[in-house]
Amino acid sequence: MVRSLGLLVAGLCAGAGLLAHAAAPTVSNVRASQRPGTKLVDILYDLSDPDSSTLSVLLQVSADGGATWTVPARSFSGAVGGGVAPGLDKAVVWNAGADWDGQFTSQCRVNVLADDSDPQGLVWIPAGTFDMGDTFNEGESFERPVHSVPLSGFQIEKAEVSKALWDSVYRWALTRGYGFSNAGAGKGTAHPVQMVNWFDAVKWCNARSQSEGRTPAYYTDSTLTNVYKTGQMAPYVKWDASGYRLPTEAEWEKAARGGLSGKRFPWGDTVTHLQANYSSRTNEYYDLSPTRGYHPTYATGGMPYTSPVASFSPNGLGLFDLAGNVWEWCWDWFAGGWYSNAGATQPDPRGPATGTLRIIRGGSWGSNANNLRCAARYYSLPADAYPDVGFRCVRGQ
Repeated sequence: MVRSLGLLVAGLCAGAGLLAHAAAPTVSNVRASQRPGTKLVDILYDLSDPDSSTLSVLLQVSADGGATWTVPARSFSGAVGGGVAPGLDKAVVWNAGADWDGQFTSQCRVNVLADDSDPQGLVWIPAGTFDMGDTFNEGESFERPVHSVPLSGFQIEKAEVSKALWDSVYRWALTRGYGFSNAGAGKGTAHPVQMVNWFDAVKWCNARSQSEGRTPAYYTDSTLTNVYKTGQMAPYVKWDASGYRLPTEAEWEKAARGGLSGKRFPWGDTVTHLQANYSSRTNEYYDLSPTRGYHPTYATGGMPYTSPVASFSPNGLGLFDLAGNVWEWCWDWFAGGWYSNAGATQPDPRGPATGTLRIIRGGSWGSNANNLRCAARYYSLPADAYPDVGFRCVRGQ
């Protein structure tokens, strides 16, 4: 029984699980112990998979012997998140003091789950109502008032669109009548694509849909006949299409919150470099990172300082990088007073009918912690492309 600092974790022991597709990965030999004199928990496990060279790993913590897995454990480092190779003695450190300080139970258990599916896969977000906006009253005025938003169920991509995926669809599109303002850039093929503007992202969504035999979402005419492939325009949308599109701002925020209500970030109320790729500073009291400035692991080789997609632990819905790495384009026009508009609380709101600027969400590798908040809103001209802006897709059934 471990009682270091009278803290939290007694009898912390092994649980193992998996999320499987095709030949299933196997998690075994899970061991966990609190590091003497600290609030850190060392977790070791063995990971094997017959047909995958890398996997996504998720850790859960239970306070009731494994009956539920509701401990808000998100401050993990090491062999967790995306890109974990199979092997023995995979090591993770849980900063339990950051997530669960002052707690103690002899029924604490750890569960390690491995997923060999493509991180570009999608997650179903069930229908329901959530509270949208800045519950802390600490952001911009246009992040308020907090308002309840009813949303239909939707699918959203686990991770930001990678440069490899962008390139694959982009090459397909160029031979089929598509035209883009930008070719896209990326620090590596596994990093998020950036240097794409809003119009590029929308047309790419259509190309991805068509390449998979799905109905495109965006059109140049109100009869939804002519697929949007070239130029720069505000397209008409077939909202029930089976293909890909950008998330609405409300869809994005619901997904980012990861099933939590009233929290500052997708995992809780504080942030460090263990949880996201951003630029840490002392200005925000909730930025507790012991390393300051750009993320020390990724601030190499010249800007942009992106990280490979799915490099950090996912939120409670299994979604990666909704705080940091790159900003993400959303469908909506920006309007400062939109949250006070009656349309903001209607089912499935899609933002103002017209505008000049499009919404971006989530912050980036160059953002401070304030911009990583789930409620934080920003905007950009849709024709502009930046090294810290990318996107992810949602999709119909």
